[in-house]
Amino acid sequence: MKPFVFINVAVTADGKMDTFERKGAAISSARDKARVDRLRAESDAVMVGGRTLLDEDPKLTVKSEALRAERVARGLSQNPLKVGIVTEADIRSDSEFLSSGAAHIVIFTTDQTSKAQIESLRSRGVEVFVHESPRVDLEKALHTLYELGVERLMVEGGGTLNFELLRLSLVDELSMYVAPMIFGGESAPTAAAGAGVARGAAILLKLVHSEVHEDGGVVLKYQVERST
Repeated sequence: MKPFVFINVAVTADGKMDTFERKGAAISSARDKARVDRLRAESDAVMVGGRTLLDEDPKLTVKSEALRAERVARGLSQNPLKVGIVTEADIRSDSEFLSSGAAHIVIFTTDQTSKAQIESLRSRGVEVFVHESPRVDLEKALHTLYELGVERLMVEGGGTLNFELLRLSLVDELSMYVAPMIFGGESAPTAAAGAGVARGAAILLKLVHSEVHEDGGVVLKYQVERST
């Protein structure tokens, strides 16, 4: 068993999640940021991959006080569970991911992370699962999250994690805000990275909802078609 998994991503019209500088360039409009905040508030957990975790240090918290209050009224914590998928969990002790917001934190990592770092994280109340493999076993990680009570999992990138989850048929939905701008750049990150697939193995999507924002941006929601 696994949670219901959906990827949420903001991209430019040419499919870039950031510029070639990789400094977290703003893409979402104010309206889209509010949409994303509600998606987080409605989720049991929010997951990010290693590069996003280490380079961008996301807070992964619910910004709206009203939405946090709604969660508490439903008997939940103010923020969803924070989940990091990282081969070597070299996370700074002062990171926003670890310190911002009241939330339980789970890290899936490999034996490439030092025992001292694992113990340091656990001493701060972080639940750490170590996979003895070159990379985190995503199917196993999702099963563990389900056992921890996560029924709805939001994935916020990056591109490598997005692609691997899609490649393994572990994603149920893809939600995408397409901003009316172009970044270009061969090295600029895209919504799905990794090794890629041949045309015959393309991951197929079914459009189930769309809406146009006043800024010209478009929100697209896709159901991920299961391979047979």
